[in-house]
Amino acid sequence: MEDYMGYLFWGFLIAYGIILWIISPHTVTLGGFFKGEDKHGKPASPALLTMSIFISWIFAKSVTNAANLGAEFGIVGGIAYATYWLCIPVTGLVIYHLRKRFAATGLVDFLKGRYGKIASICFSLAILIRLFNEVWSNSSVVAGYYGSSGSLPFIAAALLFTIITLLYSMRGGLRSAIITDALQTVLFVIAVCFVLVYVLPHHSIAQYAGTGNWQLDAGVDLLLVTVLQLFSYGFHDPVLTDRGFISEKKVMLRAFTVSGILGFIAILAFSLIGVDASLQGMPLSSNMPAEVGKVMGIGSLFVMALIMISAASSTLDSSFASLSKLIAWDLPKMLGKTPDSRARRLGMAIMLAFAIIGNLPMVFGTDILKATTISGTMIMGLAPVFILPILAPKLLRATKLGFHLSFWIGIACGFCYAFGLVPAEIAIGNGKNGLLLAVNLYGLIACTLGYVVPGLIARK
Repeated sequence: MEDYMGYLFWGFLIAYGIILWIISPHTVTLGGFFKGEDKHGKPASPALLTMSIFISWIFAKSVTNAANLGAEFGIVGGIAYATYWLCIPVTGLVIYHLRKRFAATGLVDFLKGRYGKIASICFSLAILIRLFNEVWSNSSVVAGYYGSSGSLPFIAAALLFTIITLLYSMRGGLRSAIITDALQTVLFVIAVCFVLVYVLPHHSIAQYAGTGNWQLDAGVDLLLVTVLQLFSYGFHDPVLTDRGFISEKKVMLRAFTVSGILGFIAILAFSLIGVDASLQGMPLSSNMPAEVGKVMGIGSLFVMALIMISAASSTLDSSFASLSKLIAWDLPKMLGKTPDSRARRLGMAIMLAFAIIGNLPMVFGTDILKATTISGTMIMGLAPVFILPILAPKLLRATKLGFHLSFWIGIACGFCYAFGLVPAEIAIGNGKNGLLLAVNLYGLIACTLGYVVPGLIARK
């Protein structure tokens, strides 16, 4: 990279941070910092809420994974990964009914009231793991455009990006995240359209649609994993669920539905960059967008970096906001205490702490796809916990034992898969994700039985 282009990349990152600092509101109310309210105490508008959900769930790692899977499995890989975004409408629909039927004010609050304090604490720990993953996985993707993994420019870019996002997040909490999401959405959409217009004319629609094979060992196994995780994946992500309780129920449900559909389209469209790379015979890599950008020229690489920075910062600022709310707002309420003016300072301290420890995996290096598939496997037990009280309220009685059996069976399945303790013989098919599919299918069945059996016994 020529020196002046290097200055452009670093200069943009710094300028981007300054602009977000300027437009970020200096929220001083607890409602603004933890619930995204404006200075008059009003919730975010429907348009802001929709844009916020959309861009907050366009993780930098997800955009990279989409292109990588498109290059590896063709259009099948793109569809398989884009299907994750359909869990947004699923999650929104469940939250709608939890609020309507149980008057839930949050998932932690719902769990405490229905399954006890220990259940809410266990759930909160799962959330912490999820948010911890969001820090390193998003900073790593951005850093990949500044240097090779583990190099000084790589680490410097990751830390600078984290600091920039941390500063404006501490300034306004969830309100800052929602306001800046509007700018990040515009930047993302413009940049993606530019890249697609530049890339897609290389081949016809029929050529893109004809890539890949609809077979288990050619990406269909990952699609089936995604379908199984649709019913649990969204619940352990407070970046999403926190926005399910800050506006009127029907407004929230429309925002979740629209943003989920738009997210599916955006991720599928971006996966075509990887599909195009495959059609052109480019070798697979762990960061296909960056490789395509280099081939297209330095200007295109810069646009790719812009896409990743806007996507990553929109997720990271929401992760910081959710972390502060979980520990400084939800935890005291779990313990029977009312959060006071000190909660905001505690929330800021929590953001700072996780900005530091959350980047440790980035320094040591790890696979960003694992941040999605493994965490999604571990929390499969949340599906019965949140969905069955809505579907079968008269058939099943909510029991603490049912929660813990379902929850911990899922955790055990994810743990065993992560550490290679699952026998390869149970794999479904011979594909790369055959074992992951088996763990999710059999594990979800076990989790459901673990929840249902105590509920039936208690009812009788």
